[in-house]
Formats: sequence, structure tokens, C-alpha cells
Amino acid sequence: MSKFQNQPSSYDNEQLIKLARQIKVWGRELGFQQIAITDTSLEQAEKTLASWLKQGCHGDMEWMASHGLKRTRPAELVTGTHRIITGRMDYWPPDILRAEAVLATPEKAYISRYALGRDYHKVLRKRLQKLSNKIEDTIGKFGYRVFVDSAPVMEKPLAEKAGLGWIGKHSNVLNKDAGSWFFLGEIYTDLPLPVDQPTEEHCGTCQACIDLCPTKAITKPYVVDARLCISYLTIELKGAIPEKLRPMMGNRIYGCDDCQLCCPWNRFATDTSENDFMPRHHLDDVSLLDLFNWDEATFLTKTEGTAIRRIGHERWLRNIAVALGNAESSEKIILALESRLKGCSENDCSGLVKEHIEWALQQHKS
Repeated sequence: MSKFQNQPSSYDNEQLIKLARQIKVWGRELGFQQIAITDTSLEQAEKTLASWLKQGCHGDMEWMASHGLKRTRPAELVTGTHRIITGRMDYWPPDILRAEAVLATPEKAYISRYALGRDYHKVLRKRLQKLSNKIEDTIGKFGYRVFVDSAPVMEKPLAEKAGLGWIGKHSNVLNKDAGSWFFLGEIYTDLPLPVDQPTEEHCGTCQACIDLCPTKAITKPYVVDARLCISYLTIELKGAIPEKLRPMMGNRIYGCDDCQLCCPWNRFATDTSENDFMPRHHLDDVSLLDLFNWDEATFLTKTEGTAIRRIGHERWLRNIAVALGNAESSEKIILALESRLKGCSENDCSGLVKEHIEWALQQHKS
């Protein structure tokens, strides 16, 4: 991170307005669909977060509460921060098998669309660093720090405040022209740039996301209980998935997109042109059994450079075992589960995986 050297008085308003415009042009040239700027005031978001944490909705994600007020007070996270430059980058890949078709085919694996390609953290961080470099080449050294879901940053409230969209009832940011299929990233900076204005909220009376959530994790508008959310269960949760929730997971083995798939605003989403976000290893159209057969070495090779790798082989098998338990019964599925269970008896898998395989087999015997 560059040292915060310059003081706000070092820049006049005309220079700052011109620079803000140029930053947005550079952002588009670097592949962002939109760049906007906001200040550091997040009072309402702070109250909302405190209430959510008090209710325990964060589950085992203790890191959500471990940084005190740094998450909602950017200047306490990075001293000297005056503005946040925030950007969105669309990720919906073209020419993939329709998500609804995969979800309707129980023997196929459903992986959240954001995770099909290269890890977005790497992609956006690199682009935001390039954007910071362009600013520095133009005005000289300035204070900044780049974040992509990598620190206690309230990226959604910041994006909403900057005018990239509004936070929908499913807690994702929605944009009238792009729906919700986009990533967010931020640059915290000491530059006192002019700020953009928020947009209006456009969910209206629609509550499709609430009605269609498989586990009813959206407990009321704008509130998601992570403990019920399939994305949390398949990605963040390290232990056993609660048995009562397993049948509701269907064939979703990494994340869940249902609340976005049903959102009317995603009719306006456009396909990404980013090669990094294109599906790898046909993960948009692959059978559960093929993935269940991956040993750890194969898992690590096939998921290298993707967001999926972070859950590890153990949770990968745990999630697939649940999906196989929810699939239509067949000899192939039962044999695959029994074969993997035999490996567990030979210390080739953990007790966590064994428990979920046994559960899956029980579904086919009941």
C-alpha cells in the first residue's frame, strides 16, 4: 500500500472532478462495467450489521464480528481514507448450459455461476491495482489500498451508496441494467474525490427471492440467515450439514443462485466477455458421479486458480454425497457411495465425509 502522503488541500475541485471522470474511463478500459465513488459514512449499515450479528445470523463466520468497527468505518481500517472507489464487473458466462436445466437434472452437479471460472478475487484485484497504477502515473504518489472481498469491507453498502445499484431483498446488489450477476471490488483512498449519488430501490412488492429460496434462508426482506443458506452450508460451514436441511439442497454442491435466478431484474443481465470467467473443465454441465470420483490430487488440479479450491476435498465430497443422496436412486449411485464408504473404512476419508455418505445411502434404502 502506498503511504498516504497528500492532503486534501493539495487538490483543487476542478482537478478532482477531472480525475474522477478519468478514473471511470480507465475502469471501463480495464474491463469494469461501472466505476463509482462514495464517502466513508456507513451509519445505517453499521446498525444493520450489529442487529444481524446479535441474532447470530452469521453462523460460524466469526470473522464477521472479529474486527470491531473497522468493517463499517473505513477510516479505522485504513487510516486517512476519504473516499472509496468501487467497481462492478459482470460475470455471467455465455454459452453455458442453462442453470435451470442443471437444477432440474438431479444427477448433474450445480455449481454457483460465479465459481465456474477463475477466482474472481485474483481477476478484480489485478485490475484494481492497474487502475491504481494509472492514477499514480497521472498524479504521483497517493494513498490507497485495494480490496476484493479480502478484508472487513462492507462492499454491498458501499456499492449501493456509490450508485452501482441497490441492495435487494435477497441482500445482493441489483442494477437496473445488469441485474445482480457481477462482482464488486474497492479502492480505499485518501483522495477527496467528488462522490456519486445512490440510485433508487426498485424491488417494489416483488418477493420472488423470498418465496423461492430452497431453505427459506431469507427470513424477511433484506435479511438472510446464513445458517440456513445453501451457499453458507456448502462453502463456509466446516462441520456437518444439518440433516433437516440436506434434502432441500438438491444437487447444489457449491453455492446457490436460486434467489438470483428468479429475480426479474436479471432479465437485463448481459453476458461477460471476460475469458477468466468462462467455465473450466465443463463444470457448468457435469455429473455428480464424475466429480465424486475425483481423488484429492485431481480435485486440487482441476480447481487450481478457482474459488472452489478453498473448501478443500473433504467438504467437496461432503457436499456431493448430500447431492447424491437427493438424486434419483440408481445402481451406479449406490455403488459409488458404497465404494467411497469402503475407502472411509480404510482411512481414505474423514468421519465427516463418512457421515454424509451413510446419510446418502440411507436415502436410497428408505
